Amino acid sequence: MTIDATTDATIDAFIDALPKVELHVHLIGSASVPTVLELARRHPGSTVPTSEEELRRFYTFRDFPHFAQVYRAVNALVREPEDVATLVLGLARDLAPQGARYVELQVTPYAHHIVGMPMREVTEALDLAAARSLADHGVEMAYIFDIPGEYGEEAAKVTVEHALQEPPAALVGFGIGGIEQERPKYRDAYRSAFSAARAAGLHSVPHGGEMSGPETIWEVIEGYGAERIGHGINCLADPRLVAHLRDTQLPLDVCPTSNVCTGQVADLAGHPLPRMLEEGLYVTLNSDDPPMFATTLADEYRAAARAFGFGRSELAQLARNGVRASYLAEERKQALIEEIDQLAG
Repeated sequence: MTIDATTDATIDAFIDALPKVELHVHLIGSASVPTVLELARRHPGSTVPTSEEELRRFYTFRDFPHFAQVYRAVNALVREPEDVATLVLGLARDLAPQGARYVELQVTPYAHHIVGMPMREVTEALDLAAARSLADHGVEMAYIFDIPGEYGEEAAKVTVEHALQEPPAALVGFGIGGIEQERPKYRDAYRSAFSAARAAGLHSVPHGGEMSGPETIWEVIEGYGAERIGHGINCLADPRLVAHLRDTQLPLDVCPTSNVCTGQVADLAGHPLPRMLEEGLYVTLNSDDPPMFATTLADEYRAAARAFGFGRSELAQLARNGVRASYLAEERKQALIEEIDQLAG
């Protein structure tokens, strides 16, 4: 892998100008600090702090279970359809200056179900926000509905019902997140939900191998029919899995800063992303829950440049990978790739 000798300032300018797609970002996790503070003050009585200093301390995670606990606390602040639309539009506003053109936003319908939001109202909020994201910010918004993996059969049922009965117009995929170690006890329910979603034409984009080993990645491939996998960083422990991922070029949506902040890797220097590329795996670069991890999509490209020595060619290839792995229309993919090629020279 070559290291570009270009100055940091030049690389930063290149990253800013680079057309990007964001394939792995969560609705709740995309909420900026000002937005979370607004929601916390609008809905008092939660465990979420109402001062910026305390909220930033709140976002210091001991491990993944602690991150999940904080995430659920913020999630509980989203109680009305207007809150949902505000979050989507806030993400589009934040991403537009970073060169992001297209987003596949992960939405967890079960979280809105348990606070009493009707499916139709959630869908209407998502539709409205997608239209305004494009009109106001030039960011095309698509959605992935995901099951929170620790909540079992009811969560699977609610998620697939919403996806099939009241889908937003921009729904493209079906996923699963949450604590991976909780999934085996609900295996049949999750497999059934993915089967129904795929039969309806949705793409299978589950998380796997973020906080557990290769066995979870095999399960999402064999049991869920994964077409793209969130994270997948623990695949390297299984040479047979690495060979399969290399041969099939199954995309892996990697989020380096997230993995450091949730304790999945010790630091960026030790992140497996460079080795995954060296192994010939198909990797895209994403932000996951950017404000919670004090990052942005553009910052993930900067981190890759500085921690891994990636230059223009490697960064441009990661951007191309994201476009090709997306569920954009083919003509839009080609147009974005042509832009990337022109910029990369």
